[in-house]
Amino acid sequence: MMKKLIECVPNFSEGRNMQVINRITDEIKSVKGVVLLDVDPGEATNRTVVTFIGEPEAVCEAAFRAVRKAKELIDMRSHHGEHPRMGATDVCPLVPVSGITMEETVVYARKLAKRVGEELGIPVYCYESAAFSPDRRNLAVVREGEYEGLQNKLANPAMKPDFGPDEFTEPVAKSGASVIGARDFLLAVNFNLNTTSTRRANAIAFDVRERGRVKREGNPITGKKVIDENGKEVMIPGTLKGTKAIGWYIAEYGIAQVSMNITDINSTPLHVAFEEVCNKAAARGIRVTGTEIVGMVPKRVLIDAGKYYLRKQHRSAGIAESEIIKIAVKSMGLDDLRPFEPDEKVIEYMIADKSKRLVDMTCEGFAEETASESPAPGGGSVSAYMGALGAALAAMVANLSAHKPGWDDRWEYFSRYAEEGHAVMSELIRLVDEDTAAFNGIMNVFSMPKSNQQEKEARAEALERATLYATEVPLRTMRCSMRAFSVLRAMVEQGNPNSVSDAGVGALAVRAAVFGAMLNVKINAAGLKDRAKADEMTAEADRIAGDASRQESEIMEMVARIISKNK
Repeated sequence: MMKKLIECVPNFSEGRNMQVINRITDEIKSVKGVVLLDVDPGEATNRTVVTFIGEPEAVCEAAFRAVRKAKELIDMRSHHGEHPRMGATDVCPLVPVSGITMEETVVYARKLAKRVGEELGIPVYCYESAAFSPDRRNLAVVREGEYEGLQNKLANPAMKPDFGPDEFTEPVAKSGASVIGARDFLLAVNFNLNTTSTRRANAIAFDVRERGRVKREGNPITGKKVIDENGKEVMIPGTLKGTKAIGWYIAEYGIAQVSMNITDINSTPLHVAFEEVCNKAAARGIRVTGTEIVGMVPKRVLIDAGKYYLRKQHRSAGIAESEIIKIAVKSMGLDDLRPFEPDEKVIEYMIADKSKRLVDMTCEGFAEETASESPAPGGGSVSAYMGALGAALAAMVANLSAHKPGWDDRWEYFSRYAEEGHAVMSELIRLVDEDTAAFNGIMNVFSMPKSNQQEKEARAEALERATLYATEVPLRTMRCSMRAFSVLRAMVEQGNPNSVSDAGVGALAVRAAVFGAMLNVKINAAGLKDRAKADEMTAEADRIAGDASRQESEIMEMVARIISKNK
């Protein structure tokens, strides 16, 4: 069952005093089961964006401790910065990451808000999906007036907080108010401009942000505002859905920026926002020199961007993930102000298992480990790796064909095959370690106690589960490896003829992977007590092996004919 994970991205109104910031983040790190992903202080904004992740209960506990420490250390009566803010912990959103719905996340957010309000005496407003009324979903509406307007806000019956005190006491004057909620992933990004003009940066922001700008009579800047029949300002919508943006000047960098929150990365991916800001800036005689991502970013944001720019270049996207991300970084200038380190900015890389893997070894190291007296890695892992190499050769021929001079009109055709070959390779690479882990799972069962009947029964059940898993993994290797044949066949038939021998070697490797994995299916299935399941799995393995033998034979015949013609 998938573990429930949520992300928390509190924004604290302190970006200059690292001693204070560290004391707040130490509270987060003190909670077991929470991983602190990023701490991003800003001197000009006097604000720090913190990102951490974990299971819901642990995240809520860490958030509470951090809010408590921020209340102790930050005095809002003397706070000044470029960013809108209302309290020591200004906003604290919970974001569902995996294994949990938005509805479940809302329950946690409201529970956290209630605890902060009641135990810490901080006025708390719930926003986004956790809002109790539609008019409080929008952060800008809830935070209107900022800290300086908080006293009047609390005195207004329509703007009472959802939890906590509703009077502007001395403790509240010190802590300010907090906004706690549940939302989808928000990407905070700043687009760097080759200007120092805040007014021009704002103009670009108004061009693109969803809310747009106020409609005016005559002069679009100084003209009288147009008011509708309800007395509200008429707005001219911007071009990017799910975005909020303003322009500002950052003395630290000596440039103006368009500062944007992308609240819906599905409607407006980062690369779409970047391109649109570039277009609107160019129309005003301004150039976007780069992009600054604040906090963390999901991997798919950069992968989608990298593939977009590769398509613009008519280049294949069937390449290493790291290379795709590098294209994204260079295309959007993510390293304009400072080096962009994916391991420190991409959420999936930050929470990845850092334990030693077989696939992290050198080729020589893997061979030596296989040759050692240890029973793992064994034939199952080697089979998966052979399949990965076969798929890698398929992707290589596709990439070479996509980049072949004179074949420019066919790059997209080959790119699709390259991506499929690379996807098969990546899945088989994961199965290298999974096969060894499955074997180790069986070995672990043998160390379980068996001194009484209850322990013996538990041990037998565990052994059956572990054996079934150890049978399923090589069967998955077989299924996955078979996907490489379609790529190899297409590359023999349509790909660069100078690489046909590479495709042939790929077919041989894939066949070896399938047959090697089949042996592991059969030897592990022999240990299953559920004979119906065992027979079902071995029958499937036999069918796949027969198909693999036929496909390899056909591909090798085609390879031989092409090589013969080229003599």
